Amino acid sequence: MAKRERVVRMSVEQPLWQALTAYRLLTMVYAALLFAAAYRKFDQPAVAAGYLALLAVWTLATHRRVANAASCTKGFLVADLAVALTGILLTPLADTHQRITEGGPTLPSIWTAGSVLAFALKGGWRWAGFASTFVAAANLVIHGGDPTRDTLHNVLLVWVASIAIGYVVEVARASEATLARALEIEAATRERERLARDIHDGVLQVLAMVQRRGTELGGEAAELGRMAGEQEVALRTLVSSGLVQPSRVSRDGSLGALVDTYEVEEPGAEEAELDLRSLLAPHAGSRVSFAEPGSPVVLPAPAARELAAAVGAALDNVRKHAGEGASAWILVEDWGDEVIVTVRDDGPGIPAGRLDQAEGEGRMGVALSIRGRLRDLGGSAELVSVPGQGTEVELKVPRGRTQ
Repeated sequence: MAKRERVVRMSVEQPLWQALTAYRLLTMVYAALLFAAAYRKFDQPAVAAGYLALLAVWTLATHRRVANAASCTKGFLVADLAVALTGILLTPLADTHQRITEGGPTLPSIWTAGSVLAFALKGGWRWAGFASTFVAAANLVIHGGDPTRDTLHNVLLVWVASIAIGYVVEVARASEATLARALEIEAATRERERLARDIHDGVLQVLAMVQRRGTELGGEAAELGRMAGEQEVALRTLVSSGLVQPSRVSRDGSLGALVDTYEVEEPGAEEAELDLRSLLAPHAGSRVSFAEPGSPVVLPAPAARELAAAVGAALDNVRKHAGEGASAWILVEDWGDEVIVTVRDDGPGIPAGRLDQAEGEGRMGVALSIRGRLRDLGGSAELVSVPGQGTEVELKVPRGRTQ
């Protein structure tokens, strides 16, 4: 089956990009009007006119590049800032020294702030501080290191405003990611409840009826009823466990707030991460209880599969050595830096020295199927058994070392 991808795009920051687009157009016109009103006072009006013509062409040609975070690439930001800095540094060549020292506007005027704000919207407050530093340095250069009070005020205003807007954008993106995850969980919960109602009204009732009738009839029908009862418990566990795939939330600012959820994986597809609960839940049955955390227990896919296989080997040992009538319990714990899975049974236990004897005889079930798998993951497997009191296997897998 083909993989279906659901993409949720949030739009909290989109109005900011739209406002930036309008700002660039308006300030480009404003810079042209300032020149038209005072062109007679310029030493080299041709230089100013040439730059403003370039600024107009650049602003109109890149109109769509500031429409959203995805189209506003790093390369464009650098080029846009270069256009602004070029205009500032060309000002002494076009305008008179007196007008510059008196605090006259630079050639791009307040259009420069739009370039800095693009950095803020794209990469947050750090990018804004980086861009505004270059603008401040260019303004200091054209004033010979002795800027006017108005110039200092304008530079400081751009610096503070761009950093503040960048910080607000970062907070907005984090909020969007949280909201997207909440909406996803809500949708998954509603779908799970709908499926639970349908299954309860149909399949579960049939399985329960088969179990009751099989027990009443006895013989082979009783075995069929027992199997139906196990499947009923397993199905109830799957429905009620609430296994929700973790969102893949974009951390690249160029994508804005983007959440990709993959609802159906192609057979054989390689996942980057897996929820360990989804691999262990099918083991639940009438004689196997499964306890899990309320949130996903995410591990790298290979590590999750190996740990699940080790749990399966431990349950095989329960059935083989403790008998079909033994009960088992699976407990999953997520401690952040490591994941612990405990498998316990109420069988007769293992006599002291029996495991060492089995390894000496060449029977390597526990050594290879359980301890070997955990050792390859950088983890450990501890087995505690008391004759007459059952066996407990504790499997530990550290995060950060699993591959």
